Amino acid sequence: MMTKLLLFIGVLLRPVLGCAQILSLSEPPQVRAHNHVVSLTLQAVNENGRDAFAFNGARVAPVIRASPGDVLKITYINDLPAKSSETCAVNPCMDMTNLHFHGLTVSPNSPQDDVLGMMAKPGQVLHYSVQIPRDHPPGLFWYHTHPHGESHRQVLDGMSGAIVIEGMERYVPEVRRLRERVLVVRGRSIEHDPNAAEFRHDVEIPAKGCGGEAEKVEEIFTVNGTVRPRIEIAPKEQQFWRIVNASSDRYLDLQMDEQTFEIVALDGIPLAYHEPQHPKRTTNHLLLAPAGRLEAIVTGPPAGTHSALHSLCVDTGPDGDPNPEMVLADVVQPTSDQSNSNQRNSKQPSSDPEPEQVHVVDHRQPVYKPINVEPLKKVAPDFTVIFTEDKSGFYINGHKFAADAPPMTTARIGAFHHWRIVNETRELHPFHIHQVHFLAYAENGRPLAHSVWLDTVNVPYQGSVDVILDFTDPIIKGMSVFHCHLLNHEDKGMMAKILFK
Repeated sequence: MMTKLLLFIGVLLRPVLGCAQILSLSEPPQVRAHNHVVSLTLQAVNENGRDAFAFNGARVAPVIRASPGDVLKITYINDLPAKSSETCAVNPCMDMTNLHFHGLTVSPNSPQDDVLGMMAKPGQVLHYSVQIPRDHPPGLFWYHTHPHGESHRQVLDGMSGAIVIEGMERYVPEVRRLRERVLVVRGRSIEHDPNAAEFRHDVEIPAKGCGGEAEKVEEIFTVNGTVRPRIEIAPKEQQFWRIVNASSDRYLDLQMDEQTFEIVALDGIPLAYHEPQHPKRTTNHLLLAPAGRLEAIVTGPPAGTHSALHSLCVDTGPDGDPNPEMVLADVVQPTSDQSNSNQRNSKQPSSDPEPEQVHVVDHRQPVYKPINVEPLKKVAPDFTVIFTEDKSGFYINGHKFAADAPPMTTARIGAFHHWRIVNETRELHPFHIHQVHFLAYAENGRPLAHSVWLDTVNVPYQGSVDVILDFTDPIIKGMSVFHCHLLNHEDKGMMAKILFK
């Protein structure tokens, strides 16, 4: 308990001390199931002008760990002030809040993943009871607030956390022996921070960006709440890293110096789930849209070398926000005691995990879902989503979101649908749909080198993406939404309803 308290204090100190204090990666508390129920209480609070989750008396978001078949029972208390001092995409801020369970194939109806009807004003309480299907794929998901009009501010302030659905070892057996790290990468606004110049220096932001953006850099990234922490890994040691881009509006292009990522899952779906013959893929960098997740095996760099985890510069388009290169974390060799332990297993995986890292092992056989999507690719899209924007707001198919509007489209459960996402603007937009995943297979009319199952996909500016959506699971029945996951855009109108029936 004392270690966790010190780590939490360090998270708060780092923004003040900058380079003077180099911190190791903090490990968020983890909440697990008892008798197949994951039970916890979260509070929405405001401290020092920023909204945050509070858990067990600390301003920290826990990692929720569940197995297929478990139930998430979450009491969510809105202790935000009745009158907000912050600025929202659509003012005035009302300090309303709720939760979205991003990527989970669960019901969109109350008391589950209902972002339309479940809403807490200050002083109110929401009671969630989310049933994880018994056949749900394992992987990394996340939860964050989703009150339309206030989502961007709350997520930028850090109101997000990771969800792990256990069982990845069913599809990639070797991860069972590896040390696991859950890395929640969040954006942090430095627009009005007196230490902004020091922050930019800390994370080594270059003087010149890579795109046409003209604005000053207003955000940096944190990893588990810390600016540029140290991640320890021995030379040749393998670890299992689970990374979520929990930024409200910034892209990650992940790269580790002189090392590769051996990808085993993206957006919570094991690669083997749909392609049993291809359970892994190796790359030296990967673009993660806001809300995207990467689960990969990484190998420690050679002894005596300096290595870091970077986000490369992303050209977000002539009208996009700056998304410069920066250092996310330093990758360092452990202290001597840990190093000796790790080196005994250097080519195998890692030293024994700490007790709090031990996770539930799913001994069931893997279930695969190969799908022949070729016929669907040859037909015209069932539906087209068109992103546009002007000085008055952001639109899907010419409409701003309205709470009382009917669904923009309906989908009958039991089928796969071909959608085309068209971006007519001069900046990137990530497309996300609740409850389901889709196969992204073409960009600007040309086949992608690697078709991939996602729940959030980048749509190039003045371009398009074709996807095959999986609407086959009856659990999704109800009213849901799809939107741009630049949450400032979603707040200002770039969201629409879909009725699954």
